[in-house]
Order: sequence, then structure tokens, then C-alpha cells
Amino acid sequence: MARTLTSMVALAAAFAVAGVSAAPVSAGSLNLAPTTITEFKAVYGRVEARDTVPARARIGGVVVEMLVSEGDPVTAGQKIAKVHDDKIDFQIAATDAKLRAGQSQLETAQAELDRAQKLLERGVTTVQRLDQLRTEVDVARNQIAAIEAERSVLQQQTAEGNVLAPVDGKVITVPVTRGAVIMAGESVATIGGGGFYLRLAIPERHASSLKEGAEIQISSEGLHESGRLAKIYPQIENGRIVADVEVDALDTDFVDARVLVEVPVGERTALLVPSAAITTRSGIDFVKVETAAGEVERAVVVGKSMTRNGADLVEILTGLAPGDTVVLP
Repeated sequence: MARTLTSMVALAAAFAVAGVSAAPVSAGSLNLAPTTITEFKAVYGRVEARDTVPARARIGGVVVEMLVSEGDPVTAGQKIAKVHDDKIDFQIAATDAKLRAGQSQLETAQAELDRAQKLLERGVTTVQRLDQLRTEVDVARNQIAAIEAERSVLQQQTAEGNVLAPVDGKVITVPVTRGAVIMAGESVATIGGGGFYLRLAIPERHASSLKEGAEIQISSEGLHESGRLAKIYPQIENGRIVADVEVDALDTDFVDARVLVEVPVGERTALLVPSAAITTRSGIDFVKVETAAGEVERAVVVGKSMTRNGADLVEILTGLAPGDTVVLP
């Protein structure tokens, strides 16, 4: 008997901790009072990357290498493809020919300058002729420098054929294949970075109820996790508010996968009783209450079940009223 009394007192204490507005009248009863509970709305969220950045080709040409496919992880600066343009090779070959010709002209001009200096020492030539030959040498050197700069530009264009990942993340789409001809600026792959989130589209009538940092319940395909409303975007699109939810155990194998999410959109009052106080017979639920005439059973209509701090509670829709004394088993 003492053990039963102790269990009843512990159960009443659990309700007090759980936030159920019920005052114990005796060791085995609870005085019902309305309790404020959070109202949730079920919506579908999509697994999306915070930043979706295209990896673009910087030159036009043929894709000769494709090093990644959908789903591969990449790091910023990693080579994911190579674009090659044959015309650049021909331009480099032409530049090399110009460079050889310029070097030959420089050698000839330098030889003429050396000869003129010796002739000037003998008094055979003039200073004006020597200055003219010095100018020809400088022009030849400058021409060679210009050709080398032009060649460096072509080499840089060749290096820009390497398509690099713009951010750390995962390859979401690869719209081109090896051997495809693309133009400069065309997307070779799409990288999802910045972390993965659940993106929600919530009806705008609930805008005033949404708060950043609010706890979000996720229940889909066996996943029962809680998340946090990380960001609410200010722009309303098609009558819906866009928001991001952070989830620690979010499955990111499939981007744009839909997940059922329960979003807090308000509060309401309800009568909650312990699930152990409900008895079901012939498909009808009963709750035993204390009255002036003694204990009687009342037929009730139950609502949603919930757990608060380890106590299993059931909402009573009809059959009980605030102030009723529920007899605990």
C-alpha cells in the first residue's frame, strides 16, 4: 500500500514538472485545469544547399576531361574538368615563330652595333650612326618582350581551360559530358555548398507566429529529430514564407528530397490527462472522475497523444471540463 501511494505521488509530481495544470486532490486523483500547448502545422521541407554555385568554363572549347559526377564531394579550387581549344595551340606556335624571328633580328642588330663601335674607335663611322644602331637594338628587344607577353596571355588561356570548383560542397548536377563543345561562361557543374538545410515554404498567414531559433519537429520515414528555425527570409513568394531549418542528423544523400516537418504556428489551451487514466471498452474511451455521488466513469473523445518530460499525456476533446477530478489508476 505504501509503494502504491508513493507511485501516485511521483506521478502527480511528474505532471507538475511536465507543465500540466492539474492540482492533486488526493494521492490518486488530479484536478483538471486548462493547459497551454503549442500548435504545430505539418508542412513539407526540401533538403537544399545554402549556396548553389555553378562551376563555369572560362574559355570555349571541347571538354576533354570530366573528373567528377553527381554526388561527389569537392573542395574549393579542385580541378573538376578541362576544356581545350585547338586554336590556342596554333596561336602559341605562331607566337613562337615570331619570337624566333625577333631574336634573330636582335642578334643582327647587336652585331651591327658592336661593329659600329669598333669603327667609331677608328674614326670610320659617326656617332649618329651608332645611336641609330642602339635604337634598333632597343626596338628589337622591346618587340621580343611584347611577343613574350603575348605568349604568356595564350599560356594563361590554356591554364584557364581547367574548370575549378568555386566552393567546398557536393556536386549536384553535371549538365555536360566529355567531348561536348561549350562556350566561355557555360556551366560545367553545379556545386552545393555552405551546408545543407531543410528549406520550408510556409503560408504567409503564419508569418507572425514564426520566430528564429524556434524548435522544429521532423517526422518522416522513421526519422524523428528536432531542428532549429535558423533563418526566415523577408521576401514572400507566391503567398508563402521561405525559411531554413538546421538539423544535426539531416540525410543529405538526396538533394531536394521532401521531409515532413511540424512547425510551431501558435498556442492553444487543452485538457490533458495521463494515458493510464483512460480505459477503452467496446471502442469507447472512459475516464473515471470523482463526483459528489462517488466515482463515475465518463465517456470521452480523445485527441492527440504527447510526451512531456517523460509523462505520457492524452488530450481530451469532449467529456471532461476544467475542475473535474480525475481518478488515477
